[in-house]
Amino acid sequence: MEELKAISLGIAGNGKVNRNLSVPALVQKALARGEGRLSDTGALVVETGKYTGRSPDDKFIVDTKEVHDEIAWGKVNIPIEEAKFNAIKAKVLAYLQNRELFVFDGFAGADPKYRQSFRIINELASQNLFIHQLLIRPTEEELKTYAPDYTVIAAPGFKCVPEIDGVHSEAAIIINYTTHEVVIVGSGYAGEIKKSVFSVMNYVLPKKGILSMHCSANTDDEGTSAIFFGLSGTGKTTLSADPARNLIGDDEHGWSKDGVFNIEGGCYAKCIGLKHENEPDIYEAIKFGTLLENVVVDENGKPDYEDGSLTENTRAGYPVDYIKNAKIPGVGGKPNTIIFLTADAFGVLPPISKLDENMAMYHFVSGYTSKLAGTERGITTPVTTFSTLFGEPFFPLKPSVYAEMLGKKLKETGANVFLVNTGWCGGAAGTVPRMKLKYTRAMVTAALAGKLDDVEYDLDPIFNVYIPKSCPEVPSDILDPRSMWKDKAEYEKSAKALAKAFNDNFAKKYPDMPEAIVKAGPKA
Repeated sequence: MEELKAISLGIAGNGKVNRNLSVPALVQKALARGEGRLSDTGALVVETGKYTGRSPDDKFIVDTKEVHDEIAWGKVNIPIEEAKFNAIKAKVLAYLQNRELFVFDGFAGADPKYRQSFRIINELASQNLFIHQLLIRPTEEELKTYAPDYTVIAAPGFKCVPEIDGVHSEAAIIINYTTHEVVIVGSGYAGEIKKSVFSVMNYVLPKKGILSMHCSANTDDEGTSAIFFGLSGTGKTTLSADPARNLIGDDEHGWSKDGVFNIEGGCYAKCIGLKHENEPDIYEAIKFGTLLENVVVDENGKPDYEDGSLTENTRAGYPVDYIKNAKIPGVGGKPNTIIFLTADAFGVLPPISKLDENMAMYHFVSGYTSKLAGTERGITTPVTTFSTLFGEPFFPLKPSVYAEMLGKKLKETGANVFLVNTGWCGGAAGTVPRMKLKYTRAMVTAALAGKLDDVEYDLDPIFNVYIPKSCPEVPSDILDPRSMWKDKAEYEKSAKALAKAFNDNFAKKYPDMPEAIVKAGPKA
């Protein structure tokens, strides 16, 4: 009983506690409990029920006196009273009495100097498998002296009562930065656990002088890194899985004085439309030990990656070393190239453009994309989105904290910054096909290799970015979106509408931004 209390925050009763089970044991448990089935390649396939993506309106931060003045409160960082959190936690602990539990002790932060320890307590074996694969797995020696910095309880079977609990629905994701606790209830979507860990790291790392980033990263053989910022669905995972480079990580990183390090130990890739010829590394990573969420499989366990009937946000969670060229541990040197990824549904942003320092700061703070279907509940068609730092839902501190750190890093390294549109060009989404992945890959490869350093550029008169006149292995006529549109007047109308949306968002959210950065934005 004492061990149970130590592991499980005082959860009483006679339920069995499974601590740090192996992958085969977790898969066996999940199958025996009816949580999922195996695919034809051995991946564990589960359905997450009502919640097939993150539920941002149900995410809260406990408003304590210790953190009150630090948090950027608003529609994203929603406060909840400490008493309400304590009441919900008490009910969750009571709910978990006598239930079989699964505990994983892991790390966030591949650089040992900056890592945090997380104890994850799960109601579901399948979710424990997920977080086992997504965090950094301690060695047997490290487990002997393991002590958690933060504890996360994930109980999707517990449903809140909004009128009583002071939340918005049956689901709630609540972070208490003062007591170092996270409670996740009501949602079976495993991504909530991963993103809660990230949200904690985005609070902790800046206090250590480290820029935490929603990005993927890879490195060349010499150790020089590249960073890919972008919201879900813009191509971070796909473009960072480059066979010619070593993958550091696909989603969450820290940038210290030494370079870039992965916060995670795994990848969480979107699967909709997945094809071996386009994304062989991801396709081949879906094997035993991988968790497949909401992917439709036939009677023989064969996945249909084209089927979005459960959600467009189908996902695969697997350890980073399932990628052949992953760098273990996930640490790289200082970056010389930074890519901002966006999926523009208007079809007016250039496929690739170069940014000077002020332009880079403008676009980093703006964080534009067209949010794609399925990544959040209620998103069924592309929606114009400005997400500060390309990941606003996960950054609890004031945006200026992170933005100022990036500006300092850019000055220190002199890294080249590019804006890459992985969405549509030549027409709006639905009227033309999405940009071919092979062309996007060619542009990114050219940027990383320095092959865009000495080409000629034109300054786009509306978006105020530098468009290259040529790029190796890419037809020149697709580099300028104006030339791709058949109706030039319609292009001007759509481009100016998006430019105005940029400026309106910037003026509303960042009224105190330096004038040089404001002027670096689009010219509506």
